[in-house]
Amino acid sequence: MPMIANASDALHDRRSDPAESITLFLCGDVMLGRGVDQILPHPGDPRIHEPQASSAMTYVELAEKAYGPIPRPVDFSYVWGDALAALQQARPHVRIVNLETSITRSADYLPKGINYKMSPDNVACLSAAKVDCCAVANNHVLDWGRPGLVETLETLEHAGIRTVGAGRNAAAAEALAVLEIVGGTRVLVFAFGSTTSGIPEDWAAGDNRPGVNLLDELSAGAIARVARQAQALRRPGDILVASIHWGENWGYKIPDEQRTFAHGLIDMAGFDIVHGHSSHHAKAIELYQQKPILYGCGDFLNDYEGIVGYEAYRDDLAIMYLPKIAASDGRLLGLTLIPFLIRRFRLSRAAREDAAWLQRTLERESAGFGVRVALNEDLSLTVSPR
Repeated sequence: MPMIANASDALHDRRSDPAESITLFLCGDVMLGRGVDQILPHPGDPRIHEPQASSAMTYVELAEKAYGPIPRPVDFSYVWGDALAALQQARPHVRIVNLETSITRSADYLPKGINYKMSPDNVACLSAAKVDCCAVANNHVLDWGRPGLVETLETLEHAGIRTVGAGRNAAAAEALAVLEIVGGTRVLVFAFGSTTSGIPEDWAAGDNRPGVNLLDELSAGAIARVARQAQALRRPGDILVASIHWGENWGYKIPDEQRTFAHGLIDMAGFDIVHGHSSHHAKAIELYQQKPILYGCGDFLNDYEGIVGYEAYRDDLAIMYLPKIAASDGRLLGLTLIPFLIRRFRLSRAAREDAAWLQRTLERESAGFGVRVALNEDLSLTVSPR
């Protein structure tokens, strides 16, 4: 089974002594294509093929109409805004995002209604946030065909950013990313896409076909296959992350099959964190066997400003998830959430009323899972058992 291991200097800001705890940065969908790509230093071809828009600039214009002018071109760090200072303060050992954007110049779009791509010349936008690993098993990574997927993987590899969940063949798509932290601890990242998120079945990688690591069902058999892979590769002291793109874009309901699958990943496969995404807004959190299950992390960056229809879900609010894990046994020592507001394609720290809205929403949705979400004076959120 192929693996991708980091070079010794690939991770940043690390002590040389073994850490007693490991902090991770996780977030939901990072959508740097379409309108966001157009404001970056090297915008790609703006042509898109949507029923109501033929240019990615339409989304820039909608955002500006809603919230005012967006400077352009911006520098590569612009979109991350206040998140960069929060990351500097938190000093996470590993930074993992779900990249829901092809990075390609391909014109071979699939007629699926919405297609995201960012120019390869703008990949430094991800480097500006020191992203270590991109999960790419999602329903937009093949928007511009299999050549677009391959170019995405090559571009990220050249930038020194690990990918997981898609590859040039099935073995590569199933391979985990091994993120080595100075001091000996490893974070093993597995990524899967579920057809429940809208990933077409024919996007699955094959023996000689690029594609995603696709779960056609959330079954006990799928858990057993993942468990065999995880246990074959795990060493004592490793921290395992399962990144899953699953479920619908809108709505708070957690299907029973998702909960059963998440529990199985922890009980049978030994995962320490289940990192769920696909929903455009944050969903419930569960702490199961002292392991966090993030059922839906919501969007972290998008170009949705000015689009109407789902305002009640507040998809303009983004969350930085900062789980702190015991290096000795993978126990959750703490889980901090930092809320942000997306405005003019940029992350700003959320105001008190917005942070309070998120706290109430996550408290309501997580209560049935035995979880409490508290609002702190610094407007961060703390997740704990009830």
